[in-house]
Formats: sequence, structure tokens, C-alpha cells
Amino acid sequence: MTSATKVVLVTGAGGQLGTELQRCAWPEGWTVVAVDVAELDLTDTIAIRARVAAGHDGQPFAAVVNGAAYTAVDKAETDIVTAWAVNAMAPAAFGEACAQAGIPLIQVSTDYVFAGDKTGAWDVGDPVGPLGVYGASKLGGELAVQTSGTRHAIVRTAWVVSAHGSNFIKTMLRVGETRDSLSVVADQRGSPTSAADLAQALATIAVRLVEDANAPTGVFHFSNAGDISWADFATEIFRQSAARGGPSANVVPIPSSDYPTPAARPANSLLSHAAIQTAYGIAPRPWQAAISDILDELIGVAK
Repeated sequence: MTSATKVVLVTGAGGQLGTELQRCAWPEGWTVVAVDVAELDLTDTIAIRARVAAGHDGQPFAAVVNGAAYTAVDKAETDIVTAWAVNAMAPAAFGEACAQAGIPLIQVSTDYVFAGDKTGAWDVGDPVGPLGVYGASKLGGELAVQTSGTRHAIVRTAWVVSAHGSNFIKTMLRVGETRDSLSVVADQRGSPTSAADLAQALATIAVRLVEDANAPTGVFHFSNAGDISWADFATEIFRQSAARGGPSANVVPIPSSDYPTPAARPANSLLSHAAIQTAYGIAPRPWQAAISDILDELIGVAK
């Protein structure tokens, strides 16, 4: 590692986003140090501050991307303290440590900070109103970063999918292997987000924040482009899967009331991309193209 190398600390190394942050195209001279819970316990704020202050191999970090989170939405309803520790107190510790180190923090957040009751895409400045513990704890993390004094970008996202870990695409393919038909909620709308596309957007923001002292800060939204329901999403997954010789099934649209969960979900998770496009020139591609790349990796190229 040369003295010119810029090192970025990434949390959530084993997750969908952490995996893609390690795989995506960083500029020459940049390197990622990715940590998971085994290397850094996000409920330990003292350890977080020490890790940021320590840097890597004697070199200070250039930036931190906090992509880790407590994402078990339903379990959070009864595991409240842990959810708040990981989703709110950890970002507070990262914010404090980054402010002391004089480096920027990129914090990943969620559509769940909204109540989901708006018609049309949510803008970055729209009123927040989380429906449950997960959304409230993530909003707490946003507020902690915003008041930490560090230069920051908070990037809200939704419906994250990839070829890794557990997500909606992999669940549909698994279920489609054994069932001819399945019911999927049709009254919750949003747009899927490729973890790879999100990672590239976060890398773009991180590099700019490090290299440009006047780079835009604040809250931004990133998802792939399009407005669909979960049932629409499942239908397209099976259409593209079938074209690759993979599993397929008939999708039966149902209302959310037919599939009750401990935590309420936002009915509208659609995120406006206006802020991130204006500030960073990032224009997300259509979700269909993004999931095509994921299915290429999982099944193979369409025949």
C-alpha cells in the first residue's frame, strides 16, 4: 500500500451491500477495508470510535461507509434495544469518530423512515413518519449523523436485491422451484434496488466527498428507476428466469391484509432521485435491467 492510497472503511462486509462495495469499481489508488460483526461489534460504541481512529496499517481512513444495519424488520418490534443500538447509536458513534478524524461519513438509510402514505415518489425533504421500530431506529441514525458535525451523505434506499445473501429475488427463485403458483402482495409499491448499483453510487459519493471539500452533503435517495408492486416484481423475476431456463411460477396478487406481519410496511416506498441526480449526476437505470444482471449471475444469460 503506497502513501497515495486512500482507504475506505466499509461495514457490513458479508451483507449484500458490503459484498458489492468490495466488488465495485473504485478509482485507482482507492482500497476498501470491509469489516463484519466478527471484526467490529456495532453495539459497542467504544470499539467503533477506536476502529475509526486507528485507521489501517498506520494510515488514516479517507472515509467511512456504514452499510451495516439491523434489518430484521419484524424481529425489531420486540428486539427494540438491539435495533436502536445498531441502527442509531452505531451511526452516532461513527459520526462522532469521523468528525474527530476530519473524514466524511456515508450512512445508508431506508424508505421505512416514511409512513408510506404519499402519492408519488418521496422527496428527500418530505416529512418522515416511521411506522415501526426498524424505521424509527434508522431515522434515529440519520439524526445522529446529521448532528454529529461530520461531513456526511445519508443515502436512503429500498427493496435491495443481489445475487448474494437473502432477498426477494432469491426467495422467488427458491419457491418457484417447488410451486406452480404463489401469492404476492400487490398494494405495496416501490422500485427494486440492485446492491451493485447502490454500491457504485455510494462509491461515487465517497470519492467526491473526499476529493472535493465543496461536495454536496445531506440526504439523498437511491433506488433503480420504475414504479411497481411486489407482485409486479415477482412476475418479472419469473419472466426473466424462464427466459434463462430457470424456475417460473404464476403470481397471484393479494392485498397486504392477506399477509399480516408484526411490523407494518410502507404502502408507498417509491423514492425520488432528483436530489442525487442534481448533486452527483447519478441517474439510476431501470430496475428491469438491474435485475437482469442479477439473474445472469444466478442462472445464466438468457437463451
